[in-house]
Amino acid sequence: MTVTTRVAAFCERFGTTVPVLEAPMAGACPPELAAAVANAGGMGANGVVLDGPAKIADWVTRFRAMSDGALQLNIWLPDEPVDDPDRVAAATAFLETFGSPGADAEGPDFDAQCEAMLEAAPTVVSSIMGLFPPEYVTRLHERGIAWFACATTLDDALAAQEAGADAVVAQGMEAGGHRGTFDPATAEATTVGLMALVPRFADALDVPVVAAGGIADGRGVAAALALGASAVQVGTTLLRSPEAGVDAEWAKSLDGLAPERTTPTRAYSGRLGRAIATPFVQAWAADDGPRPAPYPQQRRLVGRFRRGGAEGVDRVNMWAGQSAALARAEPAGEIVTGMWDEARALLR
Repeated sequence: MTVTTRVAAFCERFGTTVPVLEAPMAGACPPELAAAVANAGGMGANGVVLDGPAKIADWVTRFRAMSDGALQLNIWLPDEPVDDPDRVAAATAFLETFGSPGADAEGPDFDAQCEAMLEAAPTVVSSIMGLFPPEYVTRLHERGIAWFACATTLDDALAAQEAGADAVVAQGMEAGGHRGTFDPATAEATTVGLMALVPRFADALDVPVVAAGGIADGRGVAAALALGASAVQVGTTLLRSPEAGVDAEWAKSLDGLAPERTTPTRAYSGRLGRAIATPFVQAWAADDGPRPAPYPQQRRLVGRFRRGGAEGVDRVNMWAGQSAALARAEPAGEIVTGMWDEARALLR
């Protein structure tokens, strides 16, 4: 199958005209950004791991007031609880060196979030950190909703395909934010780059592959499609757009950010993700820094100290992929259109 045929089949099936998907970045996907991507022919997205049912419904309502384009909602599969009070105590004591904590906040109920996504009926519901149970996959498909599963190894990708995934998102180690390694204990050892991951998936899977990680311009799009992907998913390259509306310090830090100034860290959540090497992130990696608490305890702890105004704790998670320096402060729709125009020229 040629690149053109493969891309056209993906776009027709999932309601896009451009094979560029917005990465579902929790906390950094306002509906304005998703609508701009969808209106440019791509697929908008939102990461709902921190959102309760009412917030999910409100976000989708706002998106649909601006766009009738394709939409993806993404959620994490919950980790098995880890009871490690010593790690939690050490992480708490370390955070206390930055200041005082604020109030704790419970996260939303996973089952209720899943029901809210079904009710919202997006084009795609995607999973990260594992696989949906069979009953939920059946209910998605009965509603005409596709399931995209994120994977970082071929074994996980094959498991997703066997479980009924309609596409697999291949997450290279270049990607900003969290990556979908099923077993959290093996995340540091699962560091395959996208150039190796995409053809491995494409050669072994029957479902379409979506490439994610380090793609920030048309050259990256063309390379991923040439390697066997049917579409790409981009996040960091959209964060400087006005529609993203992210924290000003975060957006400014992306300007000219060298790849080596990003680093994998568990400092923000307890799960491994790629972020800017801020002083806060570096403090956790120092020889005298403790091991972060398990997920989700670390995420809740960091949230408490943010609410307490602790000095030196990053106000937001400063996620960034290795190609952050290519991100431009331009409207998101223009970024998506420009990426695809450049990629098509290269693929001719």
